Amino acid sequence: MKRYQFTTLIWEEEGVYVSKCVEIEVASCGDTPKEALDNLREAIDLWLKNAKFLGILTDALPSITSSEKFTSVIEVEAA
Repeated sequence: MKRYQFTTLIWEEEGVYVSKCVEIEVASCGDTPKEALDNLREAIDLWLKNAKFLGILTDALPSITSSEKFTSVIEVEAA
């Protein structure tokens, strides 16, 4: 079994915590940050299984397997 590292974001939205995987754009939610992350882990696992079955996993491998990942927070002023 292969192990992959994913970048995740979690934020609160109207009393629910939303979790999102940056590399494959999979999202989930939960009542707590931990639950949102656990649910996201399950959603990613399902995505990986389906992507492998459909033969599209190789398309996502560069972003999933890259050893160089950076995160940043930027501020943008909207008009």
